[in-house]
Amino acid sequence: MGEVRKLQKKLRQIENLEIKISLTPEERFKISRKAELRSRLAELQLQLSGPEQTPGTREDGKEEKMKRQVEEAPEVIPSQMPPASKILKGEKESKAPAMPVQPASQRGAGGGDAAEASGVSHQRGDEPGGFPDLDPERPPQQEDVEFTSVKAFWEKARFRLRLLEGHNDIVTSVVAVDNLVVSGSRDTTVKVWHVPTATQQKNLGGHTGGVTCLSAPPPEYCKRLARSLSLTDNERFILSGSADCCVRIWALSIGQCVKSVYTFNAVASLCFLPEGDGYIITGSDGGKVQAWSWQTFQNCQSVNAHLQAVTSIQSQGPLVFSGSSEGGVSVWENRCSDRDPLRLLHHWSGQVTGFSGGGGGRLTLSPRGDRVFLAYGRAWLKILHWRTGMISRLTNHSSITGVTDCVHQTGGLLIGSSYDLANGESGLNLFSLPRCQYLASLTWSNAPRILCFAAWTTGSGDHRWVTGGQDLIVWEQLPSSGKQRSDITVKRDSRIDSCFFESEADTEEDEEETDDFDDDEGEDKRADEVEGGGSWLRCALQ
Repeated sequence: MGEVRKLQKKLRQIENLEIKISLTPEERFKISRKAELRSRLAELQLQLSGPEQTPGTREDGKEEKMKRQVEEAPEVIPSQMPPASKILKGEKESKAPAMPVQPASQRGAGGGDAAEASGVSHQRGDEPGGFPDLDPERPPQQEDVEFTSVKAFWEKARFRLRLLEGHNDIVTSVVAVDNLVVSGSRDTTVKVWHVPTATQQKNLGGHTGGVTCLSAPPPEYCKRLARSLSLTDNERFILSGSADCCVRIWALSIGQCVKSVYTFNAVASLCFLPEGDGYIITGSDGGKVQAWSWQTFQNCQSVNAHLQAVTSIQSQGPLVFSGSSEGGVSVWENRCSDRDPLRLLHHWSGQVTGFSGGGGGRLTLSPRGDRVFLAYGRAWLKILHWRTGMISRLTNHSSITGVTDCVHQTGGLLIGSSYDLANGESGLNLFSLPRCQYLASLTWSNAPRILCFAAWTTGSGDHRWVTGGQDLIVWEQLPSSGKQRSDITVKRDSRIDSCFFESEADTEEDEEETDDFDDDEGEDKRADEVEGGGSWLRCALQ
């Protein structure tokens, strides 16, 4: 329906306007209409789901793939929980020695991080881009039993949420270091938080532009730098990138900037590459990928790799993955050289990933073996098989108005953020790796939009997460049998269980929308004549 599509586009614009630092009077007026537009959209959707049309269909009678029925998670009887040895550990566990027994609080935590078999096919047999094949030596019934136990564990998940207050603008990046959480914000500051007490330890000021990205070098590389600075061997450092064209290196124990690198371009993303003597890899708002020596902090390489802002950079062993706002993904190999340490292996354009169209998007990525999980503000995740360019699509929302802002992996889990433009509901969707089977959805009342995510486990094996965006929130896993009230609700969305489907040709929801926000008069005719040209206004975190 033309009016429904217009309302969805306007709500998408409004949500991105709300996280801008400064607003014009016209933009403030648009934001003031959010409640009105949501109410009208709900009214139209109710009409479409009435007797005249079967629920889950569009005005033209075509099945709407992204519409789902959401149900509360069924109660799981504790006695049905399997022993730790029965929990899914990955595709090769049946060939590996038995794993040590995990703490009870960690049982079924998602399957571990066993290496993914490189020979596994990612096709459904007769359909390209479908389900990956199962381990041929593992009986399918065993796979089903193990996954059922993992799913049951997460359907009973309980978390306590704690708000960390102190930033004056949106939180753009978070990392975890030991018992500390480090957050970067558009308010130009980097803050260090002590998680057990939920208190701010340090406020690191020095950037003159919004902080866009953070990274934590491994301890062995921190030790090398600490010795050169006459600091203790257990010193930890944090890298921060900013729109002020600087990368700063902070010593956490003293709360001071010990090094600063001027990049000549606004820094949109960065990561630390722990290969050889170590490298800082940065992505600029103009599409440039640069490498900097961890020893000398001098530039080793500059490549105009992308057409638009490099919004995400991640490393995996000797490989570096960069993603940009035009939807392109590049894969680089490290050569441990003083000059030009990165060699381009593959580049897949936005036309391949399905994210081509307008500028201003924010692509985030998370690599795993031969696959890269991609989030680009849509109702699904894309899975790029980076050696072949094959694309699969993983459902991550119950509505086409859904938004996926970030994707993360931890402890055998794939976690995607979920935000509904139509009603403002937000949460996290959990999938079991390596098969990407849907486990559960976690949400809570008045949950804010989640733009970044970090995770670690405690000494007892419990999960501890931190999410950033409008709010900075720490998630602490509670014992399933404890009496303390959980702050989250676990839900099951039956339509997400369908997992993969081929993305050879994008549906109409993939097409970019116009970003006009005119008055209603005359829009119906224009929306019917122009179906999806231009791009939605988005907010790139830079």
